[in-house]
Amino acid sequence: MKILVINGPNLNFLGIREKAIYGNQDYEYLCNIIKEKALADGDEVVLFQSNHEGAIIDRIQEAYSDGTAGIVINPGAYTHYSYAIHDALKSVEHIKKVEVHISDITSREEFRKVSVTAPACDKQIYGHGLNGYLEAMDYLKKAI
Repeated sequence: MKILVINGPNLNFLGIREKAIYGNQDYEYLCNIIKEKALADGDEVVLFQSNHEGAIIDRIQEAYSDGTAGIVINPGAYTHYSYAIHDALKSVEHIKKVEVHISDITSREEFRKVSVTAPACDKQIYGHGLNGYLEAMDYLKKAI
């Protein structure tokens, strides 16, 4: 099964930014645990990170026809206002999607409590740290 993992703005700064919220592990560590899980599960994983909304939308649209079976997405701050990413996710209805957040977005600032992208996904996981990505992959494996 081919899984696309999309990370939005500032996730490339894991281990640098707000360590009390996001932890000490860096983005390379996150990519490695995702790759290791995919290898152990016999899945193909494609990792993509961008700080640019249009690039994220382009990558979601590419998934429409590139054999992607499931998407794990952490839209970062775009979660809270990007109806364009919401629409892109809705447009690939044949692909299962899980929105992931490292922190518990429901216990942070008011603006973080609302996700405009979650309604375009099949599931949302938040507050489980980096393990949330692995849980999302497990969900996709069962759902597909």
